[in-house]
Amino acid sequence: MIHSRNKVAIPPGYSIREQLSNRFMSQKEFSSRMDMSEKHISRLINGKVELTHDVALRLESVFGIPAKFWNNMEAIYREQEARVHEELELEYDEEIASKMPYAKCAGFGWVPQTQNIKKKVYNLRSYFEVANLRALEHLEVPGIAYRKASSSISSDYSLAMWAQKARIEARAIATDPIDVKRLIQIIPRIRALTTTEPSYFCKEIRTLLAKCGIALVFLPHISGSFLHGATFKDGGHIVLGLTVRGKYADKFWFSLFHELGHIICDHISDNTDNYEENEEAADKFAQDTLVPAHQYDEFISRRNFSKSDIVFFSTTIDVAPWIVLGRLQKENHVPYNWHNTMKVKYVITE
Repeated sequence: MIHSRNKVAIPPGYSIREQLSNRFMSQKEFSSRMDMSEKHISRLINGKVELTHDVALRLESVFGIPAKFWNNMEAIYREQEARVHEELELEYDEEIASKMPYAKCAGFGWVPQTQNIKKKVYNLRSYFEVANLRALEHLEVPGIAYRKASSSISSDYSLAMWAQKARIEARAIATDPIDVKRLIQIIPRIRALTTTEPSYFCKEIRTLLAKCGIALVFLPHISGSFLHGATFKDGGHIVLGLTVRGKYADKFWFSLFHELGHIICDHISDNTDNYEENEEAADKFAQDTLVPAHQYDEFISRRNFSKSDIVFFSTTIDVAPWIVLGRLQKENHVPYNWHNTMKVKYVITE
């Protein structure tokens, strides 16, 4: 017998046991009369094996109860068993659904608005394209490499929602086959776009990356997720999802080159536990690509960080000045309240 909160499934074996009791018949004698092994009879009584039509006919001969009765009992039990499993599965999925940032994602239009937990479960199953949410138990997208400010269970659930939306949106983007060598070649062209406006560079970067087999997706930030971006393989292309967390341009570009670093370093194929090492490598790639190390070291050695000095230096290396300022602030060469009028905020609506 199995049961859930509201349903019980009773196998035909309970009726068989009742008949044996009424007849004072042991299982050993019963197995002999049925011409079946004691082991099979035990499993039959305990609902571990199916009561077949052949067994129903044998029961009719032994007990004098029509085979139709036993066949009906088996059919009813299997249906009840399926309903119990369905309810248990639903209870489990409701627990997962309650931890998802459902309301926030519904606000973006990713899932239908609802307060009903069962409807949330069904909507999430459809959203994640799974038969049940147990498939998301480990909250992992295979091969995912991502940048986020901190880690927590809630942020992992947010990542799962966010990554699935990136996967869905990426399907609408036509890409060439994955070509990392070509990506390496166009890195300078992407870097040169730091001085342009989002209305121009968003389309341009997407086109350049598509030719390398990378589908670039811009998604809104889910508050509490600490997520900047994520990269993973899906089908025949690589999905690169970005959010403008904080909306500051220096963070946007650092996150983009951080994710490109994961692709170039092949971190998205790394199934080992090298998370911290990979993140450090991607950070270094972003830093040195945006602001070349030897030139940056020479600049900071002079200790002249006035607005005009920063602008002049950024001009010499052909990068936006607020990228240099952002790095100086992050590395504590200047306070975070210095020269903030230089910093740019983006609004990306794609």
